[in-house]
Formats: sequence, structure tokens, C-alpha cells
Amino acid sequence: MLPSSLHTGDAPFASPHTSSAASSAPRVLIVDDEDAVRAAFARFLHSRGYEVNTARSGADALTLLHDGVSYPLMLCDVRMPGLSGLDLMSRALTVDPDIAVLMLTAADDATTATTALAGGAYDYLVKPVEPLELHEALQRALHRRGLQIAQRRAEAIIRQEVAARTEELDRERMALRSLTVGVAGALINAMEAKDAYLRGHSQRLAELAASIANEMQLDVDTIEAVRLAGRLADVGKIGVRESVLNKPDTLTAEEYEHVKDHVRISMEILAPLKHLGVTLDYVQDHHEHFDGTGYPRGLTGAEASLGGRILHMADAFVALTSRRAYRDSMTQEETIAHLAASAGRRFDPDIFDALRRVVQHRQSLVFIDDIHG
Repeated sequence: MLPSSLHTGDAPFASPHTSSAASSAPRVLIVDDEDAVRAAFARFLHSRGYEVNTARSGADALTLLHDGVSYPLMLCDVRMPGLSGLDLMSRALTVDPDIAVLMLTAADDATTATTALAGGAYDYLVKPVEPLELHEALQRALHRRGLQIAQRRAEAIIRQEVAARTEELDRERMALRSLTVGVAGALINAMEAKDAYLRGHSQRLAELAASIANEMQLDVDTIEAVRLAGRLADVGKIGVRESVLNKPDTLTAEEYEHVKDHVRISMEILAPLKHLGVTLDYVQDHHEHFDGTGYPRGLTGAEASLGGRILHMADAFVALTSRRAYRDSMTQEETIAHLAASAGRRFDPDIFDALRRVVQHRQSLVFIDDIHG
């Protein structure tokens, strides 16, 4: 066993402030209120190649730890006057989370041992400690500490790489999105050029649908997906005959089926753009009715995507407040009153309520502008 009768002061056996700090010798801080115990441990560990410093109290140990010198190891008595070993360990880990603490006690107390290990101690040793046992415990602690530091460094590098790659993917996604909107915008412009009454329809639809989604307090990604779906929703009308788009009279059953086919055409055009995710679902569902009488799949209620239901509501409002070859436009008040009769049947009632609030808010802003104009 280690001798317990050696007399020593608290001068370090190899000062942590000397050039030896740059050597490969592991540095250990011994904290014990018994002079003989500190001296015995210090002499033994110094003989085994450790760079040793000692402290007679928890307060003294904290002073050393705050002195800017890193201690990979701390050997600490549990029961000491003033600051206990457990309290010192907690504070030491706050100063240096990488310090490996080994607790010493004269009493084999299972509860204290459990508390120490749960609090972050690497090991719990009962006095008197055999020299070989102490040396092996310190070596195990050093090895475990090294592994944990290496793991954290590896995890930090991985997080940095993931963050960098995520940022790169975000840039690529935004560039691809811009390209998609640009190409689709060109197709939509070509489609809207075939019918003077449709010019600007997709832009108005996109902005109103996004406003409804925002009014419903949906998340930013969903709002933007709804906005993009509004821009792309009618791209399939590029395949609808001009004679049908510009017809000033009621459509025949065959012509109506032809118009309905624009959803299928839209999906065929957009299908390769799988990166659009839910935006494609919104486009596909924007003519589904709440009561299941819509197309192309006859979905009922929440079977249709939320974005699709929002677009369907916005599309109806934009269509009714826009002039068409076969009718004049309706006022916003007339349109809201007209659509209210179909809330709960053709339209999701919650989405209709959101539309009504958006329209009322816009009218309030116009009223305020008129007053200050």
C-alpha cells in the first residue's frame, strides 16, 4: 500500500508552469486535506512519470484550475472540510469539462459512489489504495478521456461537414427552384398569352393562396410551397385548346372534360421535378372539392392536401373577381357572399374563414390608404 506517513508541503513535484508542461507526462492534481496522503500519492505518481501538483482543499484546487493550466486528471478526496469532493468535482467540470476526476474515500459507501459516478467521476477508489491499482485507474481514466475527446472532435468535424453540405444543398435547391419557377413561368406566360382574360391569373392565385396560408399560421416552408404551387397550378392549360379557353359561352360536357384534363397535363410536365415535394401534391389537388365532387380523384375533406384545398379556395376567388370572356367580374363583397354558400360543401370551411379574414384585412388597408391619400 502507499505510505501514509510522508511529510510534504504543497509545492508541485513538476510545476505546471514550467517547460515540462509541454512534455508527454500526464498532469495530475491531487486534492486531499491530509498532508501525508497528498505526499504519498504525489511521490508515487511522480516516480511513475506523472507531472504532479497538490492542493489541501477544494478552494485551493479551484484556484489552480482557474489559473489557466489544464489538468487531464484530478484525484480528489470525497470528505474534506469546506468544499466537499463532490462539490469540487461539479465545479471542476464546469471549469474544464475534459478533466477526468477520480474520487477517493476512506469509507466504502455505495450511495456516495453512485452519486460520484453519476456526477461525472471516472472512477471511485477506496483508501488505502494499492499503488498498482491507483496507477491502473489513472491510466484507464486517461485512455477513456482521450477517447471521449477524440469522439467529440470527430462529431464536431462531422457537424461542420454536415452544416457545410446542408448549406451547399440549400443553395443548390434554391437555384433549382428558381430555374423551375423560371421555366414554369415561361410556360404559364405562353399559356396566359392565349387568353387575355387569364393574364396574371397565376400570380394573383399564388399571392392570395400564400396570404390564406399565412392567415392560418402555417409554417414558412408550407406557405412558400403553397405560393409556388399557385404559380404552377395551371401550367397544364398550355395543352387546352384556345377555342375552349376563349369560348364566350357555356362549355359543353366534352369541352369541360377537356379543360379538366389540364391537371393531368400539369402533373406530367411537373413530374420530373421531384424536388418540389408537397408542391406537386398541392397542384394535383387544387380542383378537389371538400364534399368529394371535385377532380381528378374525387377526394373528400382532408383526403386532399391542405395546400390543394387552399389553392382551390383561392382559385375560386380569383376567378370570380376576374373578368372572363363569358361574364363580368364580381366585387370582392359579392364574391365572398357567393362563396359562403358553398363553404362546407365545395370548400373547406376553415379555409373559407381564413380567406374572408384576408379579404377584410385588405379592404381595411385600402380604406386606410384612401384616408391618408
